[in-house]
Amino acid sequence: MATTEQIVDIDVSQEMRTSFLEYSYSVIYARALPDARDGLKPVQRRILFQMDRMGLRPDRGHVKSSRVIGEVMGRLHPHGDSAIYDAMVRLSQPFTMRLPMVDGHGNFGSLDDGPAAARYTEVRMAPAALAMTADLDEDVVDMVPNYDNTYMQPEVLPAAIPNLLVNGSSGIAVGMATNMAPHNLGEVIAGARFLLDHPAATLDELMRYIPGPDLPEGGKIVGLNGIRQAYETGRGVFRTRATAHIENITARKKGIIFTELPYLVGPEKVIDKIKDGVQSKKLQGITGVQNLTDRKHGTRLVIEVKNSFNPEAVLADLYKHTPLEDSFGINNVALVDGQPRTLGLKALLEVFLDHRLTVTRRRTAFRLQKAKDRLHLVEGLLIAILDIDEVIAVIRSSDDSAIARDRLMKVFDLTEVQADYILELRLRRLTKFSQIELEQEKSELESQIEQLSEILASEAKLRSLVSAELAQTAREFATARRTVLLESEAATAASALKVEDDPCWVLLSGDGLIARVVTPTEPSRSGPRQRHDAVVTKVATTNLSAIGVITSDGSVTRLNVVDIPAIPETEQAPGLSGGAPVRELLLAGKDSHVVGLVNLDEPPVLALATAQGKIKRVNPDYPDRGAIDLIKLADGDEVIGAAPASDNDEIVLVTSGAQLLRFPAAGVRPQGRAGQGIAGIRLGEARVIALGVVPAGDLAAHCVVTIAGSSGSLPGTVPGSAKVTPLDRYPAKGRGTGGVRTQRFLRGEDQLQMAWVGELPPRASDAHGKPVALPDVDERRDGSGTQLSSVVMAIG
Repeated sequence: MATTEQIVDIDVSQEMRTSFLEYSYSVIYARALPDARDGLKPVQRRILFQMDRMGLRPDRGHVKSSRVIGEVMGRLHPHGDSAIYDAMVRLSQPFTMRLPMVDGHGNFGSLDDGPAAARYTEVRMAPAALAMTADLDEDVVDMVPNYDNTYMQPEVLPAAIPNLLVNGSSGIAVGMATNMAPHNLGEVIAGARFLLDHPAATLDELMRYIPGPDLPEGGKIVGLNGIRQAYETGRGVFRTRATAHIENITARKKGIIFTELPYLVGPEKVIDKIKDGVQSKKLQGITGVQNLTDRKHGTRLVIEVKNSFNPEAVLADLYKHTPLEDSFGINNVALVDGQPRTLGLKALLEVFLDHRLTVTRRRTAFRLQKAKDRLHLVEGLLIAILDIDEVIAVIRSSDDSAIARDRLMKVFDLTEVQADYILELRLRRLTKFSQIELEQEKSELESQIEQLSEILASEAKLRSLVSAELAQTAREFATARRTVLLESEAATAASALKVEDDPCWVLLSGDGLIARVVTPTEPSRSGPRQRHDAVVTKVATTNLSAIGVITSDGSVTRLNVVDIPAIPETEQAPGLSGGAPVRELLLAGKDSHVVGLVNLDEPPVLALATAQGKIKRVNPDYPDRGAIDLIKLADGDEVIGAAPASDNDEIVLVTSGAQLLRFPAAGVRPQGRAGQGIAGIRLGEARVIALGVVPAGDLAAHCVVTIAGSSGSLPGTVPGSAKVTPLDRYPAKGRGTGGVRTQRFLRGEDQLQMAWVGELPPRASDAHGKPVALPDVDERRDGSGTQLSSVVMAIG
């Protein structure tokens, strides 16, 4: 049969407009932009959903990536396998995702190299992915057909993690693009919970909890104005800077060591730019570059500096002419109710919280109905068991199951569902013990139904449940902040002129954060109420002065006060919004930590104590230059404390063996910087863990805090027992003696894990900067401690 041709005349311009519009729609909604609720693009969502359906849980073995790709492509995503694999690789890369969703086994690439082929790699779900897909079988989200209507897939994942903010996103659509920075999970959840309790919260209040992005590879963010603009409008730019420190790479040559690079910048890219800069004469003083990065030690890029060049000046040029300082443009575009929108911080949190409230409400309703259905069956079983002989007689006298069901419903006043369930009952359920179990189950179901009904009836209880679940998510998956936030780059002479030389105080917290309080008087006893609640050192100075930062390697480094972030004394914001890690301002190596501060304008005689029991008082003749040594340390020894000490002061040493020694500072003659110090306390097998310097006439206003524990437990895992004792309860002894006992060990304790000497009342904080309650003052010198509720990480 001959076919007839049908030619249709169309308007080419109209067809182009229509086709391009459809293409644009497809790219925007089905490929490039993430959903603001779960923070995933369609291909990412389908990968996680299919892996969940395949049972690729973290406790199961890995499977070939090709197998997952085939399942995703065949069931849900009818596009190229390379696109699916690229998306899955991104979900597994720890340098791309702040919280990876896929646990990859094999070569999944680096910042400079791509991954191996899918046939060589294996995958399974990461623990965080379980939180994204949790409760999918409880009707928490709408299910939609796949491309050929043969399978159902979720329109959006339940997403117990605020994934869009935590992992960020990037994509280019037609006429629009998105580029979102990763954030710290703990901070985002803290901000989300605050907004849940205070729906009218301002941006300033939210930024107290979410001060800025937290990039996977760490580094520094310099300048927060662009971040605030992005949080307010959805668009902004900030600069990221590599983390570096300066150390001796040979006996006579210094080098700049980079341990953290800007976001998505690889070492090879940096090396290429350095070579170009050296050839073009933009970079001078560099003799070599080594990339010692590996999976075991992480990023380590070594820049060798000529002896005649200042390493700090070379570092400034590297930041200026290479990707070691880079910019990141925030463009928060995501789908909200099917429409692309540019969202600020509060809007992003609101969309996520609305989604979680909906998910939790639907899950609660599902569980309530399930509990009611089960209670209905249990009640029917209890009726049958109470008169089981008659039930059996009715069933045996019936011709078929339909008649038996009808007669059971009539005789015992049962519903059809209950009657069917009784007919399917196994004989072993007809015991007395089974009846007890059913009555107990009925009681539990009634209690569960009451609780679930209360949640659905009360918006406050629903919000409280969502908040509690978010807190649990933070406890499971949150990690410490990796990126340092700096208000502005280190002050130059020109910028310093804009700052008045006003009096101020520099405070050092127990978790290594340093801040400047601009006030002529001593800060209040409560101190600036930051996340770091325990202030361990404070120095009175002025804005345009310099302080010395003493580190455990026995050196003091000059630091301009104007470079230290300033905070008002009444600052309420938690987190790094009020201070910066002191190590980042020093360019100090990771092998040392800060033990004290000193005023360099009027340097005092300084007392240093070492772990091996040495004590030294240093004459105040510090040169006006970068870093100098204050003491010559023996092998394996380190400085554990430093504080000004005049002849009228008392020196206090506390050892891990729970011994305390107090003796006059006048008994230690001040030495030059080359001296090794003299014997301070007799140790035995212990080591010195704390130094205190106290005015001789003020002992009653000071105390000793000791925390005991077991040497067999990992540090920071067991709270231990603590004791707070007035310092005047300890008699003075001669220098070089063993001192007196300061705490009696309880069963299982064999050492002091931490000690502190300072003014009453003491404060303590845990690893997250939250206050930890210390016991009341104990007048007994050598009494035992009181068990703590949390692990103490800092006392001040």
